Amino acid sequence: MRHLIIPAAGLAILGAFAVPSTARPASPDSTNAARATTQQTLDDPTIVAIFDAANTDDIETGDLAAKRGSTKEVRQLAAMFARDHRQVRQQGRDLAKKLGVTPTPPKDNSAADQAKVMATLRSKHGADFDKAYLEHEVAFHKQVIDAVNQTLLPAIQNAELKALVVKVAPAFQAHMLAAQHLEDTLAK
Repeated sequence: MRHLIIPAAGLAILGAFAVPSTARPASPDSTNAARATTQQTLDDPTIVAIFDAANTDDIETGDLAAKRGSTKEVRQLAAMFARDHRQVRQQGRDLAKKLGVTPTPPKDNSAADQAKVMATLRSKHGADFDKAYLEHEVAFHKQVIDAVNQTLLPAIQNAELKALVVKVAPAFQAHMLAAQHLEDTLAK
């Protein structure tokens, strides 16, 4: 299996893919860590782990919004996102098992970043929660789409893994557009 070496600038994209959010600014620590790491190997096991983490993170935010959204539309959208990401995450896990791939997470701060996203969302209520959640979802899906197209797909070596990512990519676009549409509708 070929390995792709990612320069520090590429790590920022991968970090954004793992836990993107408009609910928090990039921390100076994470920026310094990216600069300190000049290269990271991006191989299929790492991509599987990034793919899994991104789906898991959106399941977590979706589950929260499905319970805490102030409108029926936000709760329904969040529940759909969580359900869709559970299905995609399971497809990735099933494929990893079939291929005998052990996911290897990149060395980043994604768990801490996701905790900050969740803390920010939990601190919001009512319309402020809905707005923060929808802004996060638009940014999250845009960053996922960018990372998939610019970094992950070019690095994937296994044809079945690439086919799975290509197959589910339109769903990320649909989620981004649905969140944007609802955000625009609620802003009126």
